[in-house]
Amino acid sequence: MPERRARPVPANRVSRKPRWRRATPVATEAPADPPASSRPAVADTKTDAVEAGSVVQAALYRDGVRVATPATLAETFRELREQPDGMAWIGLARPTEEEILSLAAEFDLHPLAVEDAMEAHQRPKLERYGDTLFVVLRAARYLDASEEVDFGELHVFLGPDFLITVRHGAAPDLSAVRRRMEETPELLSLGPEAVLYAILDAVVDGYAPVVSGVQNDIDEIETEVFGGDPWVSRRIYELSREMVEFQRATRPLVGMLHGLMAGFAKYGTDDELQRYLRDVADHVTHISERVDGFRQALTDILTVNATLVTQQQNAEMRALAEAGFEQNEEIKKISSWAAILFAPTLVGTIYGMNFTHMPELGWVLGYPFAVALMAVVCTSLYVIFKRRDWL
Repeated sequence: MPERRARPVPANRVSRKPRWRRATPVATEAPADPPASSRPAVADTKTDAVEAGSVVQAALYRDGVRVATPATLAETFRELREQPDGMAWIGLARPTEEEILSLAAEFDLHPLAVEDAMEAHQRPKLERYGDTLFVVLRAARYLDASEEVDFGELHVFLGPDFLITVRHGAAPDLSAVRRRMEETPELLSLGPEAVLYAILDAVVDGYAPVVSGVQNDIDEIETEVFGGDPWVSRRIYELSREMVEFQRATRPLVGMLHGLMAGFAKYGTDDELQRYLRDVADHVTHISERVDGFRQALTDILTVNATLVTQQQNAEMRALAEAGFEQNEEIKKISSWAAILFAPTLVGTIYGMNFTHMPELGWVLGYPFAVALMAVVCTSLYVIFKRRDWL
């Protein structure tokens, strides 16, 4: 069977650090194919010391059928050397540095790819180092309980007679991929590209529940915005950050898959496998467009929410101003009546002092004059305040 290779698409090695959340690892991985070429034999003593704690599953396949299930990396290496026409499929979950270095020595992995696999937090990319293809994928899953998107990272090493998956995070669940491939040996026998297709398909299919969950969140946010929820701005911002991460996971896949399709003729990819990969590329394009739409929708919602908040604040300020005006009018009335009542009180107080030598006390017209004076002052003040609209 001719070797089938995927054409690499250059990718910048840029590390990112937005909302990276790791979840408890879920076991599994996927297979590889081509025939063995000359690989340096590594002393078993180097790999015997490596524990199987991070090895989710390792298996050897021949013509699409599992022929061995080694318990450790050392056994896997020995079995593969004894079966030059076989293929090793090794699945690791958050491996130790010793395990990755052991694999690098056995399969002659490029130091740059090994460094990326150990550090994680890589952007999705596809690169070729000699006979080895290195692929970085970012899987996602929607957590209903917390209404959040959880991202995982998957690194795939694809060689002539091996396929290694290094998983950081809970997603994706590659056990289903392995079962699918083992149930269809005719597909598994096509080689590592078939396994890579199955992994890509699983990762892309995992985006669908995330899209549904995010769409539901956006619908709820729209209701909360017009309902005046004071915490909706925070929710919009958090979901927008997750959509930025989602874009970083999906956008590069479009270019990666087009790069794979561009290499179909060069690497003699099986016709049926070409159709499968084109289908995955269509799904990725659709998902990427949906994610772009989500981010734009969230931007529009945030703008609408800011407008509504501003309108509400203006209404509150207007209400406060109206209340202040009404209060000022009441104070004017109270002050006016207080001034009117103060005038007779002043006159009455003067004549109530009862001093012996007060000329007006012996005046026959003194009382009428005092009453008339009170009436004139009160009437004058009333007219003045009325003209000024204080009363």
